[in-house]
Order: sequence, then C-alpha cells, then structure tokens
Amino acid sequence: MMKTIAIIGASADRSKFGNIAVRAFVRQGWTVYPVNQKETHVEGLPAFKRLAEVPVRPNLISVYLPPPVLLKVLSDIAARGCDELWLNPGTESATVLAEAERLGLNVIQACSIVGIGLSPSEV
Repeated sequence: MMKTIAIIGASADRSKFGNIAVRAFVRQGWTVYPVNQKETHVEGLPAFKRLAEVPVRPNLISVYLPPPVLLKVLSDIAARGCDELWLNPGTESATVLAEAERLGLNVIQACSIVGIGLSPSEV
C-alpha cells in the first residue's frame, strides 16, 4: 500500500521544520506532496498552492502553520480528507482543536517526524 502525505507549510528553507519533514518522509519511503502558496518546488518535488490541488487523498496531512493561518485551511483539510491530521508543535491552539473536532478530523498532536521514527536533528 502506498503511503502518502501532504505537508502543509512545506518550505524550501532547509532550516525549517516544513522542509525537514519533507526530507524525513521521503527518506522513509512516503510519497510526499508539499503544499505552500509561495513555493514551486520543495526538495525537488513540485509544490502545490492549495491542498485541493494534490492529486490524491493523502493518508496523512502534517501541518506547519501558525494557528491563525491553520484555522483558515481546516475546512479545506476536512473537504480533502485524510486518515490522520498531525498538528506539529506550535500549530495547535484551543480554537484549532475545537474546530478540527467539529469538522470530524482525526487529530494527532505530536511531531510527525518523530512519529515516523526519526529525530529532526538526524534528517
């Protein structure tokens, strides 16, 4: 079974967690779909401006956005669907969690890089 992930807030800046996550998931054999309105490519992968442009329903969505920005895209995430929505440290807030619950999203509050067995420092 193919493992797919959309990383919202993916970054071309190799020092940012949104980039480290792309590299980590690729290393672990996942098909990665970076999502960033300003990037055209992240780590050689085409970047999508919006989650709706990703060509498949991803198994996981991992988010690297501040809570006020994340709130604006939660409905897009719910519309696209995923098995798990990973809210990495710094992305969660009481408002985000309440809205994600209202939308019926399966939220995991943890570092998605650690969740696949890697440490961000080793990527």
